[in-house]
Amino acid sequence: MEAIQLYDTTLRDGTQGEKISFSAQDKLRIARQLDDLGVHYIEGGWPGANSKDDEFFAAVRSEHFENTKIVAFGATHKADIAVEDDRLLNAIITSGVSAATIFGKTWDLQVEKILRIGLDRNLELIRESVAYLKAHPMEVHYDAEHFFDGYRDNPGYAMETLAAALESGADSIMLCDTNGGTLPHEIEEMTADVRDYFSGRTTVDGRPVRLGIHTHNDTGMAIANSIAAVRAGATIVQGTINGYGERCGNADLTAIIPVLKVKMGYPCITDENLKKLRRVSLFVSETANMTPFNPRPFVGKSAFAHKGGMHVNAIMKEPRAYEHMDPELVGNRRRVLVSDMSGKSNIEYKAKELGIPLEGNGIDSREIISEIKRLEQEGFQYETADGSLQILMEKLSKQFSPQFELASFRVTVEKNRDRPCHSHAMIKIAVGDQLEEITAAEGNGPVSALDNALRKALNRVFANEIDPVRLVDFKVRVLDGRDGTGARVRVLIESRDQDSIWTTIGVSEDIIEASWQALADSFQYRLAKKLKQQKKVS
Repeated sequence: MEAIQLYDTTLRDGTQGEKISFSAQDKLRIARQLDDLGVHYIEGGWPGANSKDDEFFAAVRSEHFENTKIVAFGATHKADIAVEDDRLLNAIITSGVSAATIFGKTWDLQVEKILRIGLDRNLELIRESVAYLKAHPMEVHYDAEHFFDGYRDNPGYAMETLAAALESGADSIMLCDTNGGTLPHEIEEMTADVRDYFSGRTTVDGRPVRLGIHTHNDTGMAIANSIAAVRAGATIVQGTINGYGERCGNADLTAIIPVLKVKMGYPCITDENLKKLRRVSLFVSETANMTPFNPRPFVGKSAFAHKGGMHVNAIMKEPRAYEHMDPELVGNRRRVLVSDMSGKSNIEYKAKELGIPLEGNGIDSREIISEIKRLEQEGFQYETADGSLQILMEKLSKQFSPQFELASFRVTVEKNRDRPCHSHAMIKIAVGDQLEEITAAEGNGPVSALDNALRKALNRVFANEIDPVRLVDFKVRVLDGRDGTGARVRVLIESRDQDSIWTTIGVSEDIIEASWQALADSFQYRLAKKLKQQKKVS
């Protein structure tokens, strides 16, 4: 089976997504992660188009990559200037890369109504641009923009544009579903037509013609379309980590990679690198300042989560009964959710997962279920709050040792006419029998001030153990709006460190009290985890 090469465009096409922005240093850090994952090509950006991309290409020259080639992106030269005078094509050459990707018009509609040039002139732009880059020399990929729309309207001309690129030295042809409106059966049929059209032909240096696929997700089918193209002969797959990209996004490599590798048996990365997939997904989402999408296939927090008691009972006997693959293959893990729908199996599985022995502690799983159902009547929701669930189960089984205890806190909010609200918090905590810490801090809001004050106090005692903890998400939900401003609220705080993400919960009529419950649980969870890790090492 022919190997598939992975082409990542997170750093270029991914940044066109709404709310996605990377600095040059962000791009460099992501590129290192992608290289470690085993990606073959990383499209770094468009040199000459903006200073951020120029900074990245300057910085990447001093980097050494084990698995990947850095690719510069661009377009065919402008119709009204000579190819050697095109500033952006020359910027690709001076960027120092060994590989480039340029796009050109494949759809006659784009040529005549957008570029407003003749069809023959467009073919000249393609030939001249590809040949100019190859003369320097470098590996050149040709992105056939709007290929599938163009082939649908005028198949003869669309094929001419591909031939123009190949005859001028292009090393591969990327078929682009730029508008994202093509369906999988169409992708497969048209890619097969291209494969057959160029069957037996070679590139100018005598190698077989390589086809690639680049899809967008406007119909929700970018992943399926990429797989359809592979079935028809594409051997290079473009996409982005987490599917980031313009409009509805690009094909998501975090799903494409395990589908190719695990489901279809295509060699694309090693088994060991596949285990890094979830970590890379989280790293990119964190760098992009985007909340990780829990239901994301393969790498999402909920991808292998089980809630129904019957399902949990089954996977305890045979995981394949309700899982399509081993989650550890992609660096993920099985999760069992605990809620008022839980059965005895959920609690026993969860206790084992969390390392909480239940037998011999004066409480059984039925009592825990009963207490969870009572608390959920009050508004708690433990299926989404693993951190708080662990603390609750340890308390119910008399195994909880608090790392700190609250003595008191005070939060004030100040507002005057000339400045926005500003918050101050003072907190007093006790650690052990003797040590007390009193600290104060400011924040952008009352919860922020409380968070900052608690961090300051804990850092003094625990040698900066909670420094890596970062708040990922903060949610507040009113449980019964009929009570107006006196209604109970549920606060969920999602936190993360370098290795994991956890969620904690608080419920109260007072939003600050609910926030404190969730905040305190978050730091208790982190400190207890570090303590257990240290004991294992010693």
